[in-house]
Amino acid sequence: MKNIFLSVCFLLVQFSFAQSPVKPASTGFDIVSPGISHGKTDTITYTSKTVGNDRNALIYTPPGFDKSKKYPVLYLLHGIGGDEFAWTNNGNAGTILDNLYAKSKLEPMIVVMPNGRAMQNDRAEGNIFSPERVEAFATFERDLINDLIPYIEMNFPVKKDRQNRAIAGLSMGGGQSLNFGLGNLDKFAWVGGFSSAPNTQKPTELIPDPAKLKSDLNLLWLSCGDKDNLIPVTGNIHDYLNESDVPHIYYVDHGYHDFNVWKNSLFMFSQLLFKPVEEAHFDDISNVGSPAETSIRSSEYPKVHPDGTAAFQIKAPEAEKIQLDLGRKYDMNKTEEGIWQVTTDSLGEGFHYYSLIIDGVAVADPASETFYGMGRMASGIEVPFKGDDYYTIKNVPHGDIRIKRYYSKITNSWREFYMYTPPGYEKTDQKYPVLYLMHGGGEDQRGWTTQGKTDIILDNLIAEEKAEPMIIVMVDGNIPAPTFGESSLILFEKELTEAVIPFVENNYRTKPGAENRALAGLSMGGIQTLYAGIYNTDIVSSLGVFSSGWIIGAHNDIAGAQYEFMGKNADKINSNLNHFWISMGGKEDIAWKNCQVMMAKFDELNIDYTYSEYPGGHTWPVWRNNLYNFAQLLFK
Repeated sequence: MKNIFLSVCFLLVQFSFAQSPVKPASTGFDIVSPGISHGKTDTITYTSKTVGNDRNALIYTPPGFDKSKKYPVLYLLHGIGGDEFAWTNNGNAGTILDNLYAKSKLEPMIVVMPNGRAMQNDRAEGNIFSPERVEAFATFERDLINDLIPYIEMNFPVKKDRQNRAIAGLSMGGGQSLNFGLGNLDKFAWVGGFSSAPNTQKPTELIPDPAKLKSDLNLLWLSCGDKDNLIPVTGNIHDYLNESDVPHIYYVDHGYHDFNVWKNSLFMFSQLLFKPVEEAHFDDISNVGSPAETSIRSSEYPKVHPDGTAAFQIKAPEAEKIQLDLGRKYDMNKTEEGIWQVTTDSLGEGFHYYSLIIDGVAVADPASETFYGMGRMASGIEVPFKGDDYYTIKNVPHGDIRIKRYYSKITNSWREFYMYTPPGYEKTDQKYPVLYLMHGGGEDQRGWTTQGKTDIILDNLIAEEKAEPMIIVMVDGNIPAPTFGESSLILFEKELTEAVIPFVENNYRTKPGAENRALAGLSMGGIQTLYAGIYNTDIVSSLGVFSSGWIIGAHNDIAGAQYEFMGKNADKINSNLNHFWISMGGKEDIAWKNCQVMMAKFDELNIDYTYSEYPGGHTWPVWRNNLYNFAQLLFK
C-alpha cells in the first residue's frame, strides 16, 4: 500500500504543480512602488558592554507601526565587507519589505540590521580579512545576546520570547546566523543562512543534537546561488540535515555570491516568518525553481527547477489537446481552470528550442522569448549550469550590437548583417581586426547574437584580457539559391569576399590584411567557412569550423575538388593560416562522423589543424563554448 501511495505522489509531482506558499521574486520586487505605505528606517545607538563603547544599528519599523502593539523581530546580518547599511544601501531591504506588506504577504515585524563586526572600530575598512576583524564577527554573538537584544526589548514594543525572534544573514552574516541561531535555540525559533560563508561551523558542531533542532525550531532556511563558489558550505549542512532527518528548506537560486541572490532570499524567507509553516511545504519551496531568463519579463513560466527539470503552462480553456515539443513531446494536463501544465525530465545545459502543439498546430509560447531557429520563429528556454559564467552579464565594459543593411550586387538585393563592436569603439580612433561569423541551417544573422550571446562572451573575454578587442560581423548565410550545394557555396563566397568584407572595411575602422581577418561558422556555416576559407587563405588568416564537416554522400564532389586543391596547396594553406581550429560536440553531435572522415583526409594531405571537443551534441551551449575558446586564439 505504501508503494502505491509513493507512486501516486511521484506522478502528481511529475504531472502537476505543487502550490508553494512562497515563490521567487518577480521583476520590480526591489523597486520603490508609488502609492503604497512605507516603513521607516532609523539609526539607533546602544551601549555594548561586550565591545566597550556605543554601537550603531539600523531598525526598520513596518508601515502603520503602532507603539501600543508588540511586534516580533528579525535580526538581519550583513557580509564580511558590509556594515549596518549593507541591507539598505545594496539590498533594498526596506523597499522589498514595503512591497510585500502592500500585498499582505508579511506578518508585521521589526527588522534590526546591526553591525556584525563587534570591535571598537567596526568600519569595513583596511584589511577586512585580518584575524582581528574576522574574530570580531564571532565576538558579535555576545554583543547580540547580551547587549543588542536587551536594548531592543527595552526600547521598542517587541515580543520577547524565542517564538518571536528570527535571525538571518548573508555570507559572513549567514554563517553568524546559523552559528548563533542554532547555538541559541532558547533565543531563536527562526533561522536563515543566505550563501553562508566558511565561518559557518561544521555540520556536526552546528547541529550536535538533531532531535532538539527538530523539536525546537520552527524554520531553518538555507539558500545559495548555483554558481556561488561557497555553495559547498550550504550543501554540506543540507546533506547532514537530510541524513539526520531534520526538516528544512534548501533553496538553490540561479546566481552568484551577490545581492541578486540575497535579495530574493530575503523576499522568500521573510514571508514565512512568524506564522504557521507547514513542514509538508518545505520540499515545495525548495524545488519551486525560478523563471527562466528567457521567460517574458514577469512571466512565472517557463521556470527551471534546481534539479534541471522545467515547468511550463499556458491558459487555453477551449483547447482539446496540448503538447510541449522540446525534441521529445510531453503531453500537458488541463486543470479545471483551463490551464495546461507539465513538468519535464531534467534538461541538458544551455539553450533549447521548443514549441507548444495546440490541437495539432505548433506555435510559440506567449510566455517565452522567441528565436529564429528551425527555419521559423520558435520559443527558447535557457537552462543554467555551473560553468556558464563566461556568458553571464557582468559589471564590465560592454560593446554594442549593430544591425546594418547593405545592398549586395551579388544577390541584387538588400541584405543585413549583425555586428559586434567592442567596448570603447566610439571613443577612440583605434582600428580593429574582424571575425566574420556564420550561423547554422534554419537560422540567420540574428542567431549568434540572440542564441549565441556573442557580445556577452566577448565583453567578458576582453575585460579579462583573454581576447583581443575585435569586431565581429555576423553574416546572413541564407543565399537565394534553389538548394544548399555548390552553387549556393559559390554565391556565398562571392557575397563574403566581394560584398560583405569590402562594405565593412569601407564603413568601419578595421585593420587591413589577412592577418586581421578570421572566418568561422557552425554547422552549415562551418561548411561555408571551409569552402570560402580554404580557397581564400590570402585574405583570411584563421578558420573556425564548429560542428561541421563535408557531408558524406551529399558533398562528395565538392569535397573531392577541395581536397584536390588542398593537396596541391598544402604548404601555402599551412603557411597562411595561423589557426585552423575544428571542434565538435562529441560523438552525439550529428556532424561528428562527417568531421572525422574529413579530418582523416586532412591528415592524409598533411594539412595542419587543431581539434577540440566540448560535450553537448549539435547545440548552442557547444557553439558558445567554441566561440569562447576560438576568440582567445585570434589576432595575437
